[in-house]
Amino acid sequence: MNDAVVSGLAPVASCHTSVMAECDLCEAARLSEWFHEDELCWIAECEVCSVPMVVWRVHDPNPPDSVKQRLHALLRAVVSEHFVDEIYIDDNMRNIPDHYHAHARGRGKWGMQPLERRLSDEPNC
Repeated sequence: MNDAVVSGLAPVASCHTSVMAECDLCEAARLSEWFHEDELCWIAECEVCSVPMVVWRVHDPNPPDSVKQRLHALLRAVVSEHFVDEIYIDDNMRNIPDHYHAHARGRGKWGMQPLERRLSDEPNC
């Protein structure tokens, strides 16, 4: 991903990771396609609803506003690079309420409907 996409945001200090042994998001198993990862977060296709989601690497449901803005900017940049849909950020953490994560959902689509891929991003068969 191009760092210029998220320029203008204050750099986030090195993220110390708080990991809970029983948390699926802390485990960060690569069970679906991953789009981005760095010291702050990872972005992958949600294995439950098949849309991109950003996961903060700290086991905490309440990131500071500056961190949340950066997480959302990174998620929007990934969606812009790989998908054609207009999105909204859904950070209602239904199934895992104690670890911050947010989904990119398509405007005008029902919640579990996948986003449409850019033609250049389609996997080769």
